[in-house]
Amino acid sequence: MAEHNDSSVDVPEVDATNPDDTGRALHTRRRFPMAKKQSRELATAQNRAARRRPRTVHPVRSTFTVVAVVGLVATVAIPAFAAVRATSADAMTLQQVAADNAQSLVVGSESAPATLDRSGFTATTPEEIQKKKDEEAAAKAAAEALANRISASSSTASSSSSLSNSIPLVAPGSGLVRRPLMSFNNFGTPYAGHRGTDYMADRGTPIYSVADGTVVASSESGPGWGVYVKVAHNINGTNVTSLYAHMDWGTRAVQVGDTVSAGQLLGQVGDTGRAFGTHLHLEIVIDGTYVNGEAWLAANAG
Repeated sequence: MAEHNDSSVDVPEVDATNPDDTGRALHTRRRFPMAKKQSRELATAQNRAARRRPRTVHPVRSTFTVVAVVGLVATVAIPAFAAVRATSADAMTLQQVAADNAQSLVVGSESAPATLDRSGFTATTPEEIQKKKDEEAAAKAAAEALANRISASSSTASSSSSLSNSIPLVAPGSGLVRRPLMSFNNFGTPYAGHRGTDYMADRGTPIYSVADGTVVASSESGPGWGVYVKVAHNINGTNVTSLYAHMDWGTRAVQVGDTVSAGQLLGQVGDTGRAFGTHLHLEIVIDGTYVNGEAWLAANAG
């Protein structure tokens, strides 16, 4: 009865209305006991065959997959192809340029820039160039004139040097204050802005210090004064400065730092600097204030 109640056994269908068929089926089951086992093996074989059967591929899904793969390949391949093609084109272009311009090709490491000296170049108009030439010519003429004048003055100084050998190095007289000249012709005409007193005298006339003091300036080319000497004094506690200008070339007898006495020889009359005619330009400054030199001498000279 256990075999009869197993629902998993495939048995041939029989007609219940036909007792003969039913009896025949029962007779068949009893007669063929291996039928049930064979039915099971057949079912197992069918299940295995079903698992081995390939699955049906959806046509739309397959098409989408193919398109995606093709797109990915194109995305990667096209830029790479373009880059390779561009590189090849550039290389071809450089080769052609090198071939066409082989004689004008300069390698940077083999060339050195030439040093450009700009000191001799000026970007000027013809008028400016002519003006520059005129200035150079004027400067040259002035230099020549100065050289000639120095030469002439040197000759005069040579003759006056022989004269100075015969004049006293110290002016006669006494007192704390002395007159700078032993003699002169006349006074120069005063004018506005002129701070000194002009004593018109012959060339080579000896010039003496007005008092004891120290030389604070001595030059052959003073600003407008020409050859000049400047002496600082202290007279009875009063600070006095005396300046002697327009001396002749080469006649200065003292240098900066020298100590001088009243009436000591300083130089000789000339017309150097801005001078019209030979004369002595004397300036007297008391405690920083300019005074009339002749009036001060008249009041203090012995």
